[in-house]
Amino acid sequence: MRRTFLLTLMAILLGASILSAQDDMQAFPPADEGMTRHVLRLPAEPEEALLKVELILGKAVLTDAANRYFFGGEIAAETIPGWGYTRYVLHRLGPMAGTLMAVDPSAPKVERFITLAGEPFLIRYNSRLPVVVYAPTGVEVRWRVWRADAQPQAMPQG
Repeated sequence: MRRTFLLTLMAILLGASILSAQDDMQAFPPADEGMTRHVLRLPAEPEEALLKVELILGKAVLTDAANRYFFGGEIAAETIPGWGYTRYVLHRLGPMAGTLMAVDPSAPKVERFITLAGEPFLIRYNSRLPVVVYAPTGVEVRWRVWRADAQPQAMPQG
């Protein structure tokens, strides 16, 4: 009798842990029409406080090789009411702009990944929750991890 109780209790706890891992997406609704939901699950790291995640949104576009291009748009961090989780939303991918260097009209076009203009969009590294980004359909979401030195450096006086 006691063994059956223990096995049942273990099965319930195991099932609850599996469900809680899947439940974290309940806070993030499906994407609206014309939008896509991108989900990133970060691996656990020993020193997550030393890490940041950069979200890089853009599209692959055929352009000339000489000019620099970028898209208008801004990533908004929104708190989901009732949950307290953060989701990241690019409401609209703005027009593409770039520098105006003269280019040989017969030069071949190259495919390049063109990103949003501005500073890198860095967020806290947290492997316990998914990073969820909503972006217009056709926008690609890339990411990279930034690592800080474990020991801060002292600035010289002078």
